[in-house]
Amino acid sequence: MKKFFKTLVITLLILISIPLILALFIEGKYQVERKITIRENHQVLFDYMKSLKNQTEYAVWQQRDPQTKHTYTGEDGTVGFIAAWESKDDEVGVGEQEIVSLYDGKRIETKLRFKVPFEAEDDAYLETIAIDTNQTLVKWGFSGEMPYPFNVMMLFMDMDEMVGKDLEIGLKNLKKISESAKN
Repeated sequence: MKKFFKTLVITLLILISIPLILALFIEGKYQVERKITIRENHQVLFDYMKSLKNQTEYAVWQQRDPQTKHTYTGEDGTVGFIAAWESKDDEVGVGEQEIVSLYDGKRIETKLRFKVPFEAEDDAYLETIAIDTNQTLVKWGFSGEMPYPFNVMMLFMDMDEMVGKDLEIGLKNLKKISESAKN
């Protein structure tokens, strides 16, 4: 019986140690970016996108739960503005997004702070590049880091695929909204 418990303890220690050792060699950082061309003047599009309240119209995460409670702090479209959300849906959860940098007509950088169902802090950006007077390339990016030892989950998660799909849908929604307003 004593030998059985000793074998059991050693086996458990090995099973626990393997993922911890493996996590030492796995990159925890991730970055996802998607882009789309939209028939709209880049400044007009930028002015629409810098308002975080407008994300409820095109961002997938904002549309998953129509019962999501939104609160806002500060002046929308300016550095320091915070858009917070609270949902009972685990795919939406609880968190906030703050505008941390704004480069007029070019780029909006935000800090995403997720609180529920997990705690995380990530960076995101929306960028506009004028192709001509009525066409704009829009880039939407998201980056973060899975800390040790949780970075071992990166073996089972494809952040580019998971987040990328949502960014693509959001950009298509943005395109539809922007281009349908012109017709």
